Amino acid sequence: MTAQTLVDAVVVGLGPGGEETAGLLGEAGWDVAGVEARLVGGECPYWGCVPSKTMVRAAGLLADGRRIPGMAGTAMVHPEYGPVARAVRRATAGWDDTAAVERLTVRGVRVLRGTGRLTGRDEVTVTGSDGRESVLRASRAIVLAVGGEPVVPAVPGLAATPFWTSREAVEATAAPESLLVLGGGSVGLEIGQAFGRFGTAVAVVEGASRLLPREEPEAGDLLMRVLTEDGLEVHTGNPLTGVDHGPKGFTAWCERGERLTAERLLVAVGRRVDPSRLGVGVLDVDPDVPALPVDDRMRVVPPARGVPGVWAVGDATGRGAYTHLAVRQASVAVGDILGAAGGGVAGGEAGGARGEVPEAVPGTVPGVVPAAGRSRAEYHAVPRVTFTDPEIGAVGRTEAEARERGLPVRTGLADVATSARGRIHRVGNAGFVKLVADTDEGVLVGATAAGPCGGEVLGALTVAVHARVPLETLRATVWAYPTFHRVIGAALEDLGP
Repeated sequence: MTAQTLVDAVVVGLGPGGEETAGLLGEAGWDVAGVEARLVGGECPYWGCVPSKTMVRAAGLLADGRRIPGMAGTAMVHPEYGPVARAVRRATAGWDDTAAVERLTVRGVRVLRGTGRLTGRDEVTVTGSDGRESVLRASRAIVLAVGGEPVVPAVPGLAATPFWTSREAVEATAAPESLLVLGGGSVGLEIGQAFGRFGTAVAVVEGASRLLPREEPEAGDLLMRVLTEDGLEVHTGNPLTGVDHGPKGFTAWCERGERLTAERLLVAVGRRVDPSRLGVGVLDVDPDVPALPVDDRMRVVPPARGVPGVWAVGDATGRGAYTHLAVRQASVAVGDILGAAGGGVAGGEAGGARGEVPEAVPGTVPGVVPAAGRSRAEYHAVPRVTFTDPEIGAVGRTEAEARERGLPVRTGLADVATSARGRIHRVGNAGFVKLVADTDEGVLVGATAAGPCGGEVLGALTVAVHARVPLETLRATVWAYPTFHRVIGAALEDLGP
């Protein structure tokens, strides 16, 4: 008979959102079990945000060194990837999550290794790597926080080859001689440009008509120009029709007839979650849905008398695979969970298993609002950054998205080189700021900051979109000279009255 453990809450998946959820509930005095099949912390600290930015920063240093002649003296740059690989290993602790587990344990969370799936409204069955099963019974809440997996497109021959995903690319100990990147989105372009600066011959293939197809077309055009000048070969609107692998590496064929060869092939066309592996059928949720249906308090199923509620955060909600969004959703979910539990007191048999726990008042846990004013998830101002050089930062809706929704749209566009005179940074002053305004409401509904420090310039624009700051207030703002964020003022001038 499978052993059962009764707890207050079960969190399935301990990536950024799940780790934050479990930790906040643990700090509130709840008996929390967190389930993770891989590494606590998820994709971001081990194969995503943290190590990839280590690669990007190192590649940026090479680019800066190559710009010294003619501006600051003389310099000879000799790329060496070994130090980068070692820095990545240090940043990821050698892909060891011991510290992350200890961090959660200190917050009052017990960590279980294995794959979790719902086997009842209040029950999660955990299957360990050895095939053994254990059952967790939740008396108060279940939170589904599983991350996504890389999408492998149905290109003939591809699945049978030893292609890379971002994981293998990050773990590489040497820069390949040549690299074919399938996908012209953020991940493919960041890694492709980084390896290119270490001497790798890089070719990017994007099936859509432009790079970064989900962003403003001006952003894709800018990167097409800059990456081509950087030595990358870029193919857009030209999907692959077949892939083969042999002793000399990869061979790929494009729809227009090009034949491309490379030592390595990186698949970077996106990620997706498979809700069916979570057993969501017991919640009367269609297991074939691309993402879990949640309300604005992150509830899949609200709590009912005698039955815990089920919440979801992070990639599983389909709102974007961003660490910052997952952590925000965790705050919303925990605020709702503690409020629904009447103040967050661990109680019943589960709470008693840890002894008497002082009453936890919602709002005393960092990042969680009081139950009386529980916040709701909003998605009109979610920021996103592509850490290429130049950076592409964006928030809210693109012009096309705003028009598709029938909004009365006006745009403003300003060039960085014109508006930030005197500043030379990385790729010079290549870039722009584009604003998308709802003229009826008199507010920004979207914005893009492309160029040097684009992700940092995005901060001011994110506040403007999130807080729905009136355009007249933004126009009255004094922008420091000569900063890159001053381009926002120029874009507002172009937007007109």
